[in-house]
Amino acid sequence: MIESLSAVTFVTRDMAQAVRFYEALGFEMLYGGESADFTSFRVGSSYLNLGFRQDPGSYEGWGRAIFYVADVDAMYV
Repeated sequence: MIESLSAVTFVTRDMAQAVRFYEALGFEMLYGGESADFTSFRVGSSYLNLGFRQDPGSYEGWGRAIFYVADVDAMYV
């Protein structure tokens, strides 16, 4: 079973707008900012990250999610 969520990373083509959005929601910025290529926010005991991509449509994937599990081998099967 999944025990908790460690982090989620989203790709954005407009870092400044995304940073302002999450700051308006009250997320605590730990690293990066409006002109950075990577920004990290704390959300309780988890993290929300933003990665800048000029053209996210040409980049494989939307980002990533990191979960904590008690037994990764059992989860994989």
